[in-house]
Amino acid sequence: MTCKLSAPLALIFLVLSVLISISYAGTIVVYWGQNGGEGSLADTCATGNYGIVNIAFLATFGNGQNPALNLASHCDPASNGCTGLSSEIKACQNQGIKVMLSIGGGAGSYFLSSAEDAQSVAQYIWDNFLGGQSGSRPLGDAVLDGIDFDIEGGTTQHWDELAKALNGFSQQRKVYLTAAPQCPIPDAWLSGALNTGLFDYVWIQFYNNAPCEYSGNADNLKSYWNQWTSISAGQIFLGLPASTDAARSGYIAPDVLSSEVLPTIKSSSKYGGVMLWSRQYDQGYSSAIKPNV
Repeated sequence: MTCKLSAPLALIFLVLSVLISISYAGTIVVYWGQNGGEGSLADTCATGNYGIVNIAFLATFGNGQNPALNLASHCDPASNGCTGLSSEIKACQNQGIKVMLSIGGGAGSYFLSSAEDAQSVAQYIWDNFLGGQSGSRPLGDAVLDGIDFDIEGGTTQHWDELAKALNGFSQQRKVYLTAAPQCPIPDAWLSGALNTGLFDYVWIQFYNNAPCEYSGNADNLKSYWNQWTSISAGQIFLGLPASTDAARSGYIAPDVLSSEVLPTIKSSSKYGGVMLWSRQYDQGYSSAIKPNV
């Protein structure tokens, strides 16, 4: 004896099965700039593996300091030695790759002392890296796509005002805002900025953070991932070290990532992809995971 579903019930089951199996395609993001041996920016983009490249870092700014890039041994910004990167930035953008300037970092000297300081820093960034005008643009005349907040020290204050000020320039030309908080939520440094709801992409550092990183199983990671997908932001990315040498902990082998982690997190409508630290350590990792991201 067989039992046939009515047409409406069959349709409902079909819709449910489709919803359950939905998987969102993602992008791989990489940080470039902190090791002279990682190859050029142009070569990084030419791999075809990345959709977004973060130039790291504008490491000194705010509180009356003269803003300064730190691009390791790639070039010397103090002698205008980084303006040649302009053609490489444009080459990346011509391939459809977004190129961001990452501000902060783990070892920078940055601090925002007031709302006025945040506004001043935003104006400097707009004039020197985005759509504004300056006679001393450190990366030449290329216009970057936006600003990445990798804030890991200094102060917890005024990052929201910096985000709002940068977003204000989007009336003239779109400024993408991205952030790289640590995976414990709320983030100690960027919580206020993220609460503005202005960030297009947020790549969470699921490494060097024992409570929420992968450690033999993905239970904690998935739990924290679900919390992060509830914030007001465009897309959420899983931030990972590209090798065991790239971080103290949190590395996930490509096959484990593809089998144990990605199938779950890709079901989120906010899933954006995977962020890697960094190009220097990406010796095949992005190629291995790209088919499944």
